[in-house]
Amino acid sequence: MSEQLRGSGCELILATSPLKSVEEIERSIIKKYRKTIWTQFIKAVKEFKLIEEGDRIAVGVSGGKDSLILCKLLQEIQRHGQVKFELEFLAMNPGYHPVNEKLLKENCAHLNIPITYFDSGIFEVVDKISSDYPCYMCAKMRRGTLYAKAKEVGCNKLALGHHFDDVIETQLLNIFYAGMTKTMMPRLKSDNFEGLELIRPMYYIREEEIIHFTKSSGLAPMNCGCMVAAKKTSSKRLEMKALIKQLKASNPDVEKSILKSAHNVQMDCVVGWQKSGKMHNFLDDYFD
Repeated sequence: MSEQLRGSGCELILATSPLKSVEEIERSIIKKYRKTIWTQFIKAVKEFKLIEEGDRIAVGVSGGKDSLILCKLLQEIQRHGQVKFELEFLAMNPGYHPVNEKLLKENCAHLNIPITYFDSGIFEVVDKISSDYPCYMCAKMRRGTLYAKAKEVGCNKLALGHHFDDVIETQLLNIFYAGMTKTMMPRLKSDNFEGLELIRPMYYIREEEIIHFTKSSGLAPMNCGCMVAAKKTSSKRLEMKALIKQLKASNPDVEKSILKSAHNVQMDCVVGWQKSGKMHNFLDDYFD
């Protein structure tokens, strides 16, 4: 899969309200957060044709704020939508501390998310081979393990909880640190697992809205739970967040512009590009 992989953020979200019932939480998605979360979710699903008749979708459940709301959004559209599809909630334990493992299971139980829980031991492997910069390797290994499990349980799609901010931050990370123009795709076919696609239904949902929803619901989600990153974590994504915040002070629409730039590439003004593994250069056709 030719895409820059993101590391897990280790944010800690503290609830600002008492824990609400699952019925109240589900109702708030459709009513209180209809414009900022539900409508943006539906927009991505329809625009990119992320959910189709007969799909069997595996959902990666890390226990963090993003994956928990993704589960509820998919359950809501399954319950009320016109397209018939199945869901399989996959919660991988890469080596969580028992406290985090307990929290993940308790949150999923409260939210009526029927998880399939399995161990992988990825944190231990990452600590041995990439302890200085663990997030990239951890994300890559977790992704591969989720793909394999999704294939094992008969799914044709894997849904992950990447949101709007993840998309634009990754785009900037690729420009500043990888020297390429590349973004997170809303839908992507797997190179290594035939017949399996990655989908990102929260492509248009802002992180601040997810945080607001999480706090007002009274939920206390896990942070990334990584025993390796607890010792040393890259700050590159935090740098991108700070840069966007700084730019936004003088240009309130800068986030929209960053996202739009990936949807509005002017190929006549691009020096070089890669497609299907082959490099191209504007000089190839320049003298025709």
